[in-house]
Amino acid sequence: MSTMLLTGATSGLGRHLAFELVRAGHTVLVHGRDGDRTRRLVEELRAEGDAEGFVADLASLAQVRELAAHVGGAHAELDVLINNAGLGAGPPGSGREASADGHELRLAVNYLAPVALTGALLPVLRAGAPARIVDVGSAGQEPIDFTDPELTRRYSGLSAYCRSKFALAAHSFTLAEELAGSGVAVNVLHPATHMDTAMVREGGFTPRHTVADGAPGVIALATRDLGSGRYFDGTRPARAHEAAYDRGVRERLAAVTDQLLRA
Repeated sequence: MSTMLLTGATSGLGRHLAFELVRAGHTVLVHGRDGDRTRRLVEELRAEGDAEGFVADLASLAQVRELAAHVGGAHAELDVLINNAGLGAGPPGSGREASADGHELRLAVNYLAPVALTGALLPVLRAGAPARIVDVGSAGQEPIDFTDPELTRRYSGLSAYCRSKFALAAHSFTLAEELAGSGVAVNVLHPATHMDTAMVREGGFTPRHTVADGAPGVIALATRDLGSGRYFDGTRPARAHEAAYDRGVRERLAAVTDQLLRA
């Protein structure tokens, strides 16, 4: 059985995954933003199996790096990282929000946080290879405007969400290439469309699927050897936005990402 870090585990898809993985016999390190909710989740999970909780606000890059340090220090045997935490589009018509570091909030939480967390945990994952990184993305993808990567003009919550998920997919493909031959697989998936979560309902969407519908694809990538550098729609191999495969786009994204992570 594996040791897995699952971000965004206190609600929605993450909570469902935490129980599924613990019941399957894995050690699940659950991350949440709220300390009380995370502690209660761990208590429930421990009635089923082995779990441990970690608290961090992924809108703060300092807390993301502290999370990585705490996990890496306590669990040198980390086998799987599931970057599940994320923000939706927000209520229709809502305005632009900024993270603790001044970045556009959806880009910060949905993209910069998993990139920073993954980068900080790579030494642990590589040392324990074979290992897996699963990025929970979305079919909603929109290429980033490199003249305005943080959407300071003509802000739309839906556009911010879709751009963050495009960036996550493109980054996943780049990282998979960089880690080729290391034993660390990197894949990204769209778990299911409009799952019945607070994120979806807040965005004004009518739920079409349950979180149980979204779980099999994540679990498959976390527990099975399905290659690396791939995009899945649920459990089915699929194609991300075509621009996410463009090497020039990915190089520009990498440069912008480095700048934002240093800012």
